[in-house]
Amino acid sequence: MSGEKEPNSTRPAIGPALPPDHVLVAGEQDVGVRLDLFLCRVIDCFSRSQFKKMIQEQRVLVNHLHNKPSYELKAGDIIRVRLPSTKQDDALVPEKMPLDILYEDDELLVVNKAPGIVVHPGAGHERGTLIHGILAHAPKLAMQGAPRRPGIVHRLDRDTSGAMVVAKTERAYLSLIRQFKEHTVKKFYMALAYGNFAEREGEIRVPLGRHPTERKKIAVLPNRGREAVTRWQLEKQWEEAVALLLVTIETGRTHQIRVHLAHVNHPVVGDQTYGGGKKRARSLRRKQIQDLLVGVDRQMLHAWRLAFCHPVSHADLCFEAPLPDDFKGILDGLQ
Repeated sequence: MSGEKEPNSTRPAIGPALPPDHVLVAGEQDVGVRLDLFLCRVIDCFSRSQFKKMIQEQRVLVNHLHNKPSYELKAGDIIRVRLPSTKQDDALVPEKMPLDILYEDDELLVVNKAPGIVVHPGAGHERGTLIHGILAHAPKLAMQGAPRRPGIVHRLDRDTSGAMVVAKTERAYLSLIRQFKEHTVKKFYMALAYGNFAEREGEIRVPLGRHPTERKKIAVLPNRGREAVTRWQLEKQWEEAVALLLVTIETGRTHQIRVHLAHVNHPVVGDQTYGGGKKRARSLRRKQIQDLLVGVDRQMLHAWRLAFCHPVSHADLCFEAPLPDDFKGILDGLQ
C-alpha cells in the first residue's frame, strides 16, 4: 500500500447506466481547475452553482467515480455529465420559420443561419430558436446531445450569421463531434473590423475563458484560459477606419473571433459587447463612414464557408453561405 490518499474520490456509479448528455476530456490547460468551474466554462448554459448542485446530486462522473465540486482536474480525466431531465412543459415544440437550407440528406443538413436568431433554447430564449424551426422541417434529429439541443454539434452567436451543420442521425452526430474535437472541420468567417491593418495576415493565439466578474462575457485569461487560435487575412482596407477580413479559427471557443480581434484593438463592427459599438463608430474621422457604421446594431461577423467530411460517405463537403442583406449593404456603402 502506498498510503496515498485518493483525492476527493468516492464510490462508483450505482444503478442502471444512463447515457450522459456530455462527455468531456480534461486537457493540459485544465489541470488544477475545480470540477464545477470547468463545467460552467465548457457547458455555458448553466451556472457554477447549478453545476455544484448537479455534482452533489451525483449527475457528474470523473473517470466513472463521483467527486466533489472542488475536485481538481488532471490531464486526461474523462467527465460524464447527465443534465437534469427536461420538464414536460419545456419540451421542444416545432415552429415553422423560413430556413435557408444549403444542403440536406438523410444524415445531416446545413443551414445559413440568419442574424438575430438564437441557435437553441436557453435563459430568456424559450421559443423561436433555430432548433425550433429545424424541428418543424426535419422532426427527427440526433438525440445524443443535451435534451434541448437535438442535432446541435456547434453554434453561432445570436447576431452572427452563416453556415451551420446539424446532425439528423446518431452516427452523424458522433462523427461530426469527433471532427470538431480533432479540428478537422474548416470554418471561414467574413468580418468587418475597425482600424488600420499594417500586415496582410496574422495570427492571434491567446487563451480565453469566462470573464471573472461578468459571466456573459469572455475574456483573455493568459494563465488559466483555454487555448484559442484565430488567423486572419486582409481582404480590403478602407482608409484607416475599417477592414474586411477573412478569418479562420483552429479552435471554437465562445465569442472567440470577437474577443481576439478586440484584444488586438480591432473589434468587430457593431459589437457592443467588445468595443465595436456606436462609440467606436463615432470616433472615426471621415463623416461618411461614421454615418454608415453608427447605425449598425449587430456584429458584422458571418460564417461564410464550412468544410467537413461526410459522416457516412466520407466525401469532402464544402458549403458557402451568402452574406445577409445588412452585411452586403455595409460593404456597398463602403465602396
